[in-house]
Amino acid sequence: MKITKTVKRILDNYESDNPGTKANLARMLMAGRLGGTGKMVILPVDQGFEHGPARSFAVNAPGYDPHYHFQLAVDAGLNAYAAPLGMIEAGADTFAGAIPTILKVNSSNSWAGGANQALTGSVDDALRLGCSAIGFTIYPGSDDCFDMMEEIKEMSAEAKSVGIATVIWSYPRGGKLPKSGELALDVGAYAAHMAALLGAHIIKVKLPSDHVEQEDAKKSYAGTDWSKQSDRVAHVVKACFNGRRIVVFSGGAAKGSDAVYQDARDIRDGGGNGSIIGRNSFQRPRAEALELLDRIVRIYLNKE
Repeated sequence: MKITKTVKRILDNYESDNPGTKANLARMLMAGRLGGTGKMVILPVDQGFEHGPARSFAVNAPGYDPHYHFQLAVDAGLNAYAAPLGMIEAGADTFAGAIPTILKVNSSNSWAGGANQALTGSVDDALRLGCSAIGFTIYPGSDDCFDMMEEIKEMSAEAKSVGIATVIWSYPRGGKLPKSGELALDVGAYAAHMAALLGAHIIKVKLPSDHVEQEDAKKSYAGTDWSKQSDRVAHVVKACFNGRRIVVFSGGAAKGSDAVYQDARDIRDGGGNGSIIGRNSFQRPRAEALELLDRIVRIYLNKE
């Protein structure tokens, strides 16, 4: 595998990491149709844990089969596939070496009252399954956020010691944060910065709105027009050590194709590293999903 200058520059930003961890980052950055560009599109399929199987897969019944998602990610030429333990195990042998994988090591469900997640996988599992990274969700603002931060601090240190990268899903919610503030620009940038401070190699956040939630932050944001989504993306990227960390943005709830494409353009134009897009791809029929992912890749290749 020949590493491009672009990827080499990205790897140089991770100054404390050992060759194993950098090799796994390179595996993801060099995989698929975007390999070598510094851009990434990742397929995450953890929604069965979060929302239940019918809400996740009934709209496109082949999605009940874990092999469907592996194959979709491979055929679309994506950089990586992320899923919880059972999903990865169900296709680990058939798809060994076909695409880099990210083991989602904590999960929640739609019945829980608080904003927290249980540990459902381990670094040993990631090693056994040949994963390039572990993925972990934190909920900044929740009553349990400090426990979650301490958990990923320990798991990330273990992962790094054996050459596995860490992806942090940083989703503000709970505690004193109102629902209206979860997608606020200042809150999203703060959440992304927390993930960087926790040692994440790749940071996953939601696209922020132009709303500023924190009273103490409004002065810092005053006087700037935040109406362009690409400018908001650039601000989040800046919050991640001035672009020294890889930042990908969630596709969010199901939406129309045109909105998905515009999000990708704004992420690209704002300097983000790419998209991690689940429901907006696997809940479509396979042919339609491949067409959508193909166009997203083309946008990141500056072909659209």
